[in-house]
Amino acid sequence: MKLNEVKFDCIHFRGDIPCAPNKKRGQVCPTCTEYKAIKTKILIIKLGALGDVIRSTPLITRFRKKYPNAHITWITHSPAILPADKIDKIYKFDFNAVYHITHQQYDVAINLDKEIEACALLSDVQAKEKFGFIWKNNHIDIANEKAEHKLMTGLFDTLSIQNKKNYLEEIFEICGFDFQQEPYLLNYNKDLAEKWTVLREKAGTKIIVGLNTGCGKRWSTRLWPSDYWLELIVRLQKANYFPVLLGGEDENEMNNLYRDKTGAYYPGTFSLEEFIALTSNCDIIVTAVSMMMHIAIGLKKPMLLFNNIFNKHEFELYGKGIIVEPHTGCDCYYGNTCIRSKNCMQDISVEKVFSTIGELSIKLK
Repeated sequence: MKLNEVKFDCIHFRGDIPCAPNKKRGQVCPTCTEYKAIKTKILIIKLGALGDVIRSTPLITRFRKKYPNAHITWITHSPAILPADKIDKIYKFDFNAVYHITHQQYDVAINLDKEIEACALLSDVQAKEKFGFIWKNNHIDIANEKAEHKLMTGLFDTLSIQNKKNYLEEIFEICGFDFQQEPYLLNYNKDLAEKWTVLREKAGTKIIVGLNTGCGKRWSTRLWPSDYWLELIVRLQKANYFPVLLGGEDENEMNNLYRDKTGAYYPGTFSLEEFIALTSNCDIIVTAVSMMMHIAIGLKKPMLLFNNIFNKHEFELYGKGIIVEPHTGCDCYYGNTCIRSKNCMQDISVEKVFSTIGELSIKLK
């Protein structure tokens, strides 16, 4: 075989190592029965945050539909959250990744982040079409006109508060699509999920309610009070639910305290992949706006979503969730400090949360 017989445009071609069809089945280009030419090369730049990366994955489905035989590359700070079987190449953002990407040629390149490094990368990428946010004239700018709405709502709270489009409608619009309820794509490990069927064994016939008790450190104004969580756990137990405490390292001490005071089941902290597997065995999720919200959406779980500081219109819950907000409203839009003497999250009563979980339970039947 000669060099001019190598099919460099094949979706299986690697270059640095033999392709999978050659390695596993001895295929060679001139006679290969698995040759599949790349029709469109697409680059998605979505570095963070973790939840935002998850909720951008519905774009993959739409791009696959519009561009059959597309080769999709995604660069991010959190590669572990992305489904490797749905994306051809996933890069963790670092010098090597940027070097590789800027020496490729793409048909379509999208940047959905507003940070300088992401915008600068879209500027440097060679692509026939560019969408989203770009670095130009020493500041962030739009790569295409349809990105203007999303950019402006991020620049001014007064515009953001008035926005009625959810995040998915916004990013689909940027890419020239209309959002059609394309689902999230998660890195879901079925084998790990099987391990956590132990939850069902412990719960018996009871409804398993996953309580994600934290909200991260960036906006602590979202946190529901500890005494409310304790009261809710006890009420759920008395009503024959099976509450499970969920969270990461930041919530570990608090969740241990809740476990000790109520006897609620707390499995501990885990890797992201195992946390998704654990969550998949819950029937209902209760959470603030956080990474857990996106995991629950990805797993199609009924969900009670606490919200106070964000515009509720930005959330797409696919008909599976109920948003619960303070009846007194919130004065701290995207704020990390509360200007009231009493945080508005204290105005979301345990009774309201308990009754909403009851509503979600009815939908399970």
